[in-house]
Amino acid sequence: MINEIILIIFFVIILLYSVIIHEVAHGIAALWLGDTTAKYAGRLTANPMKHIDPWLTVIMPLSLLILTNFQFAFGGAKPVPYNPYNLKNQKWGPALVGVAGPGSNILIAAVATIFAKFITISPIVKEGIIYNFSNWHKISQLISGSMGAIFFELMVIIIFWNVLLAFFNLIPIPPLDGSKLLFSIFPIKVETMAKMERYGFVFLLFFIIFFSGPIGLFLTAALNLFLKITV
Repeated sequence: MINEIILIIFFVIILLYSVIIHEVAHGIAALWLGDTTAKYAGRLTANPMKHIDPWLTVIMPLSLLILTNFQFAFGGAKPVPYNPYNLKNQKWGPALVGVAGPGSNILIAAVATIFAKFITISPIVKEGIIYNFSNWHKISQLISGSMGAIFFELMVIIIFWNVLLAFFNLIPIPPLDGSKLLFSIFPIKVETMAKMERYGFVFLLFFIIFFSGPIGLFLTAALNLFLKITV
């Protein structure tokens, strides 16, 4: 039971810092492109207190953990502020700031995948950890007494969260990051863009509810691309 609690704690901590890195990446990209808003707002930091949103960071993830018997959680941090009118490149600047977040998560997932690949434990154990990912009791048994298996499990958790954060946020619906890329590629009027951003969250909720199956398949396929390499 203690091992399971420790795993859940790591599960939540890795989610928290994956989200923080995602948000900081937005701010760093904006800074490189000429906007200092995030810098002077004190958001270019790994200090969780600067990024915590009571609902997105605390209430929602904990509620999902409880509702799913500690098998799944999802959350976010306070969005890092930036002023698109300060960016040097007005056409592609917002898109670059937008994809910086998912890009940072993909990079982290890729590095974790490489580390996991070279962990010298049996492929059978690796497959067992991946297959039983949401079964805390089984996972605690599989990794018990093996430092290699423990590190592999941590890498799998890192891959899991960062792949989900990256590819979910690339969906081109406001307020997700993919919408910034969409607005840069297609000639959309400012008024239309403002309306899409105003009602985007409502549309996103409907999209998640009615297209949860395809979204799940998309995210699972992306996750499997990384996990298959680790074995």
